[in-house]
Amino acid sequence: MIAVDDLITLVRHYNPRTDEALIRAAYDFGRAMHEGQFRHSGEPYFTHPVAVAAILTEQRLDDATIITALLHDTIEDTKASYRIVEEKFGREVADLVDGVTKLTNLQLSSSETKQAENFRKLFMAMSKDLRVILVKLADRLHNMRTIKAMRPEKQAQKARETMDIYAPLAGRMGMQWMREELEDLAFRVLNPEARASIIRRFITLQRETGDVVERITSDMRHELDKAGIEADVFGRAKKPYSIWRKMQEKEMGFSRLSDIYGFRVITRSENDCYRALGAIHQRWRAVPGRFKDYISQPKSNGYRSIHTTVSGRDGKRVEVQIRTQAMHDVAETGVAAHWSYRDGVRTENPFAVDPAKWISSMSEQFDAEEDHEDFLEAVKLEMYADQVFCFTPKGDVIKLPRGATPIDFAYAIHTRIGHACVGAKVDGMRVPLWTRVKNGQSVEVITADGQTPQATWLDIATTGKARAAIRRALRELDRGRYIKLGRELARSAFEHVGKKATDKALEAAARTLRLRDADEVRARLGSAELTAQQVLNAVYPDLAPDPSDEVARDRAVIGLEADQSFERARCCQPLPGERIVGITYRGRGVVIHAIDCETLSQYDSQPGRWMDLHWHTGTHPAAYDVTLDLTIGNDAGVLGRICTLIGEQKANISDLTFVDRKPDFYRLLVDVELRDAEHLHGVLSALDAESDVAAVERYRDPSRTGGGMNHEP
Repeated sequence: MIAVDDLITLVRHYNPRTDEALIRAAYDFGRAMHEGQFRHSGEPYFTHPVAVAAILTEQRLDDATIITALLHDTIEDTKASYRIVEEKFGREVADLVDGVTKLTNLQLSSSETKQAENFRKLFMAMSKDLRVILVKLADRLHNMRTIKAMRPEKQAQKARETMDIYAPLAGRMGMQWMREELEDLAFRVLNPEARASIIRRFITLQRETGDVVERITSDMRHELDKAGIEADVFGRAKKPYSIWRKMQEKEMGFSRLSDIYGFRVITRSENDCYRALGAIHQRWRAVPGRFKDYISQPKSNGYRSIHTTVSGRDGKRVEVQIRTQAMHDVAETGVAAHWSYRDGVRTENPFAVDPAKWISSMSEQFDAEEDHEDFLEAVKLEMYADQVFCFTPKGDVIKLPRGATPIDFAYAIHTRIGHACVGAKVDGMRVPLWTRVKNGQSVEVITADGQTPQATWLDIATTGKARAAIRRALRELDRGRYIKLGRELARSAFEHVGKKATDKALEAAARTLRLRDADEVRARLGSAELTAQQVLNAVYPDLAPDPSDEVARDRAVIGLEADQSFERARCCQPLPGERIVGITYRGRGVVIHAIDCETLSQYDSQPGRWMDLHWHTGTHPAAYDVTLDLTIGNDAGVLGRICTLIGEQKANISDLTFVDRKPDFYRLLVDVELRDAEHLHGVLSALDAESDVAAVERYRDPSRTGGGMNHEP
């Protein structure tokens, strides 16, 4: 455990005017209150608050925050009270400790509705004093660093909560180092095999190519010296989770991933940032579309930097960030820079964001009446997203998340403009509504009277504001149709556990789910905003279906007429758990397609043949074949290991076809029988983490039309 003198030395290093006596008193009080309490590891409990305080000294935070860290569990876990803390350490510290206690009591990993409601409370707590969340993040970081002492199921729960909420929250607050460490610690728990595989590949790569980081760092310093630019250059390999996420997003293996190294150039002035950019672009080729200037267009959390990706002679890409020291301080500590001290005085960093303004900018677009689920989705999207800056025809700047479309742009201007959108022009050229807008583009929205939002817009929109507005409009437009489908979904789910979906039962569900009435439950069930299991749990929380009770094949799809049979389309091979639609054929029943199947465009002009369908929410048998496109190394025993790996995931191989044979690689199509989309994800993840697998993806072929199942319902 860190001694009190050592902790005070850490604080005095950046704040010589610290109130040493008060910190010492807090240390002694906290140790006395936690006397006799121990962590899962067997260490005295007080080692944890002290470690949290030490983490916060790395961000050079004020005395009140350091003292709060030392006391953050006293009100919750000891005989101390708010009044006692206030008497000994003042109102400011007592309020902060109370705020952290309330955050700790929020069960962020509970049901989705509860989680959304709690997330809104979390934002309300943050809005009073953002230092509360800084202490909570440091608390979570230390808990994740010492998570091995917990039970495996508790580790998984905490890691998922960290990955879903705390890591992106740290990133959105500009604390990039903390986000990366939280993600990596959670990744170590959730997918240790994938993480180990990436680390092994790094070691192999370093053995083959030498120390690339040192070589490129040296080259960059040489170019900057030659241009007379005084700057520091730092390079590093990206974190395993960052690489894993890129592999998933780009659907490519490690060997095909290029920008796995990142470099930072810290200059002495803003002008030198642009000079350094010129020197680097003269020496290495810039990769088109990978340049971002966050100095002239900062992120809302105060982040400023120039990002560029360059390609060397060997074709390897590296990412370069260029910023001043002041910008770097904000990039590392984010909104925490507002409270940081240097030489005993608050740092006057011109780039630090005022936390109150930041919080209001995050929450101003959401009404108090907004659905909790919509709020949660919107905030998560806001936290994960990088930003692009587009212009209206009048020159006004609109900030959007990366990957946003003209639909998002329209709703960002006004909900009425979004609803009436029929098309868009980007830089004067007409573009489809699914086009991804880029930094600096001018976007013009084309509207028409009588236009209403389309269901397909939900797949196009990326911002929470747009998606929430579209959903509200669609609910009103399609309410009757959704209520009819929802009634059938509820009937099937309730019958599956021996109950009836009566009006009274659904009214009870509406009260639990905080919805208006039974019809609102049915409408949301029919529009896929609620699952049948959620509705069932709302009425009978202890009555879960027996996992061993598999869904009969003739009941796998809900929404069919009593005498209708179905087949799975071979072009997209939809799986339970995926959104589906049915196309009717005279004499053949219904062929079901995945909602994103390219073949569906052939039926756009025949709306009468479309059917709203859903998979049953129960456990399905592993009887649904899906084709995987697999590229593996041509080496002894590789194919056998791959087949064993698939078998270990409880998936059966029903067919295997070699498509291409090369001296180094084989490409083959493998048909595997699966339960559902989650089962597919497990198989793909296991294969992607295998070092002998160069590439793996789901194979879809629009030319394979018609139905085809390994059973006839």
